[in-house]
Amino acid sequence: MPASRWIPLESNPDASSILRNHLWLASIDQFEDVYGLDQELLDMVPQPVKALVLLFPITPQSEARRKEEDEQIAAKGAVSTDPTLIWIKQTIPNACGTMGIIHALANSDVTLVPESPLAKFIEQCSSKTPEERATLLEITPLFASIHEGVASTGQSAVPRNLDTNLHFTAFVRAPDISGAGGSHQRIIELDGRRSGPIDRGECKDFLADAVKVIKDIYISASQSVEFNIMALCET
Repeated sequence: MPASRWIPLESNPDASSILRNHLWLASIDQFEDVYGLDQELLDMVPQPVKALVLLFPITPQSEARRKEEDEQIAAKGAVSTDPTLIWIKQTIPNACGTMGIIHALANSDVTLVPESPLAKFIEQCSSKTPEERATLLEITPLFASIHEGVASTGQSAVPRNLDTNLHFTAFVRAPDISGAGGSHQRIIELDGRRSGPIDRGECKDFLADAVKVIKDIYISASQSVEFNIMALCET
């Protein structure tokens, strides 16, 4: 039986922080809006930045690029990524907002409260496949109820039509496992619609490098203004 459709989540730090508090109840790390991609606006983002959650419009151009990239990955294989990354296959319609936040929190250097919902979920996920993690998310009613409550407290009214052309994806940093050694890091994109984690290149300055990836892959091919970026920061 297919998973029930969730209410689309808004991309705003208030809703994300409510979700974070329900799942994690931790302290100094917060989601902050990235107000623009000019350097003076990026300089306003509190450091260190531990993850980014991107909301972007799904367009024919973005879908064509996704399909082409997925075909290349299927033919040539994906670049190997850190096996400890928690990536979840998306099977619940409109769950991408919550999944983006879970991907950000689960794969960043944050302190999880013992026995909190997210801590328990991550512990259970560590030994499961991405598909098994998706099933776990489906059968855990708490996540659906938290998501519904957060979506209902957004800045706009809950839509009657639950179809949306917007999608969330997350960017985190992870160790380079290619054999480079030392403290080399990679930027990893975590999108439940894809076939697995995607290596987006070397990471020296996470915010600057991840923003470049977002510009090159998502923003450059679109005329839409329906983009939003939230940064998981230590404040």
